[in-house]
Amino acid sequence: MKDRTRFKRYDGGDPLAPPVDLSEALDAIGEDVMAGYSPERAMREFLRRGGQDQAGLDDLARRVAERRRELMDRHNLDGTLAEVKELLDKAVLEERKQLARDALMDDGDRAFREMQLENLPASPAAAVSELSSYDWQSSEARADFEKIKDLLGREMLEQRFAGMKQALENATDEDRSAINEMLGDLNDLLAKHARGEDTPADFDDFMAKHGEYFPEGPQDIDELLDALAQRAAAAQRMRNSMTPEQRAELDALAQQAFGSPELMDSLSQLDANLRGLRPGEDWGGSERMDGEEGLGLGDGTGVFQDLADLDDLADQLAQSYSGSRMDDVDLDKLARQLGDQASVDARTLQELEKALRDSGTMQRGSDGQLRLTPKAMRQLGKALLRDVATRMSGRQGQRDTRRAGGAGELTGSSRGWEFGDTEPWDIPRTVLNSVRRRAGGARGGSTGGAVGGRAIELEDIEVSETEDRTQACVALLVDTSFSMAMDGRWVPMKRTALALHTLIRSRFRGDALQLIGFGRHAEVMEIEQLTALDAMWDKGTNLHHALLLANRHFRKHPNAQPVLLIVTDGEPTSHLEPDGEVWFSYPPHPLTVAYAVKELDNARRLGAQTTFFRLGEDPGLARFIEQMAQRVEGRVVAPELDDLGAAVVGSYLGSRGRGGAGGSGGGGGLGGFTGRDWFGGGRGSWVG
Repeated sequence: MKDRTRFKRYDGGDPLAPPVDLSEALDAIGEDVMAGYSPERAMREFLRRGGQDQAGLDDLARRVAERRRELMDRHNLDGTLAEVKELLDKAVLEERKQLARDALMDDGDRAFREMQLENLPASPAAAVSELSSYDWQSSEARADFEKIKDLLGREMLEQRFAGMKQALENATDEDRSAINEMLGDLNDLLAKHARGEDTPADFDDFMAKHGEYFPEGPQDIDELLDALAQRAAAAQRMRNSMTPEQRAELDALAQQAFGSPELMDSLSQLDANLRGLRPGEDWGGSERMDGEEGLGLGDGTGVFQDLADLDDLADQLAQSYSGSRMDDVDLDKLARQLGDQASVDARTLQELEKALRDSGTMQRGSDGQLRLTPKAMRQLGKALLRDVATRMSGRQGQRDTRRAGGAGELTGSSRGWEFGDTEPWDIPRTVLNSVRRRAGGARGGSTGGAVGGRAIELEDIEVSETEDRTQACVALLVDTSFSMAMDGRWVPMKRTALALHTLIRSRFRGDALQLIGFGRHAEVMEIEQLTALDAMWDKGTNLHHALLLANRHFRKHPNAQPVLLIVTDGEPTSHLEPDGEVWFSYPPHPLTVAYAVKELDNARRLGAQTTFFRLGEDPGLARFIEQMAQRVEGRVVAPELDDLGAAVVGSYLGSRGRGGAGGSGGGGGLGGFTGRDWFGGGRGSWVG
């Protein structure tokens, strides 16, 4: 068997490039999930948009559409007819010149010939047919006329076999005979394959004999069929796109190809075989081509193949069909149509999608839907916490104050010493850092002794992390009523809950946090449930039910400091009846308010430090919340939506630091906390 191993140029981008960075993708996906998207849809939306330095599917699809429009606007389908007419006009002109120069010719014969040339049909096909038996007096005219037949034959073959037009230029009778033999053997092979009688040896024998006509190097008969059928279907679509007059002209001219109808008979049989074996190809499409640049039959077929490739790419990049994946995008086809960089961009998106699915950031639940994993939630929470820390650090007049450490207990972690630290040294790690530094210096050519005369440098010192011994019992009550979603407060609320959850789980693991969502009724929620919660359009703000759940949480932790954080944009409009049914009334009914006030008083008796976070500027809501806060010596914060996370986290940290009830009022300060370093790896705890 002939060896047909194929190699191609590497097009995978920079082989030394670092792995794809998931942080930007995860942040964007998390935002969309909290806005109500499913994780699957959120991932798709990120892949469509792309990242800050990464082209997305939409950008690639736009470039595909632009490329398609460029091909349509540039070309028309008159190329072969125009070329035939040009050769015909040239031949007739040369013949007339020869007739005018030929003094020996009989005047009657000359007049007859001139009249014949003068009265040729306007149709190029009819003119070629009429002149096929003309006795040319000019050798140059005869040569130009023969070029028409040669051109038509090469164009017809180019439609089915790419590159044939150039390969058969100035073809000899022997070359034409070899082509006819190849077409006969090919039709025999395809007919045998249609009957199921062919063998791999039949294909190998055919390729050994005629392989030069197939530069694509098909490895089996199916690859050969695919390549031939795709090009033949493109040729048919080009024909469908022509006007009836253009088709009639070309059909008539085709009979002159290579001077005999044998070629057209073989090509017609080939088309029939390919249609039967590959009926799924698009044999019926058409396009409107109104550009200035004429296309010959061969080049036009190539353009229609490009259009088919671009249509395939548009479908692949749309990712709109069930079960679509980035792996469906044909990178080779994309590189051919848009260049290597487009292929690299798409490959990066493929790797990004695979990393998101395989790295533990997403998992498929029992219902078959993708969900963010706890690992992903932690990563997203850290990102939100960093954003909160930046906002808190940027508040004018505030500064961070590091706790002395004597009142804390060791966490088992350590960090590099910084100016102002009073935590105890981590001696083993400090010594190890010193040894490593000096060993590195010795390998670099030092004497191996103490560097600069000191065995330990400041950069070697690590201190032990500590955290407060005081345990807090935290209830975060978040309003999930329809007004929160309607007024754009849904995502900031979720971001706040996730940031606080991440802070407590990573830095204050001894604290007990409970998340409670309250709309028409209240519900204790896990962080994954809250962040994936769709907007709730039921009317009702059941603060009473939420406070009942919060107080139950406080009673379960009698030795912890209760911290009550309430995020809302409306007055209570529903409460629980003694039988457990929800009672709703708008405007707020005095009984609903009384139930809420009663449970707020119970929270105060349990020692809860209460902070209200008022969203919105409604004067009635502002008066109500102010009165509720004063009643329990709590605080009111009215943050902008972008500052809600910083406000809630700062209030939590302040409540831990105060150890008792805070003062009343509506200032909205954060107790002097910046929070720049209390996330993700440790900079000590914070006090106000």
